[in-house]
Amino acid sequence: MRRVVRQSKFRHVFGQAVKNDQCYDDIRVSRVTWDSSFCAVNPRFVAIIIEASGGGAFLVLPLHKTGRIDKSYPTVCGHTGPVLDIDWCPHNDQVIASGSEDCTVMVWQIPENGLTLSLTEPVVILEGHSKRVGIVAWHPTARNVLLSAGCDNAIIIWNVGTGEALLNLDDMHSDMIYNVSWNRNGSLICTASKDKKVRVIDPRKQEIVAEKEKAHEGARPMRAIFLADGNVFTTGFSRMSERQLALWNPKNMQEPIALHEMDTSNGVLLPFYDPDTSIIYLCGKGDSSIRYFEITDESPYVHYLNTFSSKEPQRGMGYMPKRGLDVNKCEIARFFKLHERKCEPIIMTVPRKSDLFQDDLYPDTAGPEAALEAEEWFEGKNADPILISLKHGYIPGKNRDLKVVKKNILDSKPTANKKCDLISVPKKTTDTTSVQNEAKLDEILKEIKSIKDTICNQDERISKLEQQMAKIAA
Repeated sequence: MRRVVRQSKFRHVFGQAVKNDQCYDDIRVSRVTWDSSFCAVNPRFVAIIIEASGGGAFLVLPLHKTGRIDKSYPTVCGHTGPVLDIDWCPHNDQVIASGSEDCTVMVWQIPENGLTLSLTEPVVILEGHSKRVGIVAWHPTARNVLLSAGCDNAIIIWNVGTGEALLNLDDMHSDMIYNVSWNRNGSLICTASKDKKVRVIDPRKQEIVAEKEKAHEGARPMRAIFLADGNVFTTGFSRMSERQLALWNPKNMQEPIALHEMDTSNGVLLPFYDPDTSIIYLCGKGDSSIRYFEITDESPYVHYLNTFSSKEPQRGMGYMPKRGLDVNKCEIARFFKLHERKCEPIIMTVPRKSDLFQDDLYPDTAGPEAALEAEEWFEGKNADPILISLKHGYIPGKNRDLKVVKKNILDSKPTANKKCDLISVPKKTTDTTSVQNEAKLDEILKEIKSIKDTICNQDERISKLEQQMAKIAA
């Protein structure tokens, strides 16, 4: 006998794509074969990895800049190989990290009102991987802590404020890492790997806390994410290539808490999790639907809610943090779906009759303030996210600039002066030479910048010519 239908305020969540004029059109979404989401969103900007000849680039658009995006719109184009993953800093809405096939991670500061010129100079370049970097993920509560994972099977945790690699976990994985997820307070990470293992790792102790072999038996890629209660949610494939989802308790990973088979489609399921409502949204690459489930404490633990379906398949997906949603419209999630040539926002809403603030839908959520400094976290401190209320909507504050203070780098000017003192040259000449040197340096830097800008413009020109050729050929 089936029980009465389960009570849940999210049973009637429905998704709706926005009108055409609110989409971002004429974007050449990246075609690189990599299973990341290709899109990152925050309350100010949407960033999308795009096709770029001669290197890697991504677009950063202010949220209000909808409609057709001009071919000449400036890009972030400092990488020498295709960009594989991007992630906005949770504590600064103008800072974004990118990982690339050129084996580097770059951290960028976006101007407050968006780009007016192409950005070629990152705030800092993080070099340490020997193969392409396919995953970047900011720490949820500590300022300036960034994790990167590459095809060298290594995970590096950086202090972006100093540009240093502080932890290098290079002997934990024997095969390619599919994804990495921080837990709620950033004390643990969980990973899914090509060797079919799901691992829970304490990065500061550099030890594996728990692992499960053959979490999903199929050969296709898996995903693993931490939930707010400390459990781990995974997606993968069965031996018969059916897509599966599973829920695990890291304290006992012998058997899953729940395991569900879904369908036989072959796209990797990207999970997006909302800790405030305990809803998981599954977006399959190449699918044209978003399925969503509610996680609860009662059997069967993972409850299917509904499916949002559309006609076009998705190439990637961006997920808006809670503070970027419209609470007056009972919006509980907003996705940015990438098509071949456009980005389409999809709004998930809980229907309510009242226009008042629905506090049961919007408990206090993680705000933009960091709970810890990088040094405190590396010393062993943990802290939960600092929560904010959305009752009166979220008003973005002023972000402070990301400053990188590199350690142990001797300042060049004092040493130059010391040399001059040794040779006992009159003081005046040292001043004039240093002024001349500075002027020369400025000149060289300007020339480098103009050359880089020329290269970006030539890239755009090449892509236009390629399009014209394609039209003629067709």
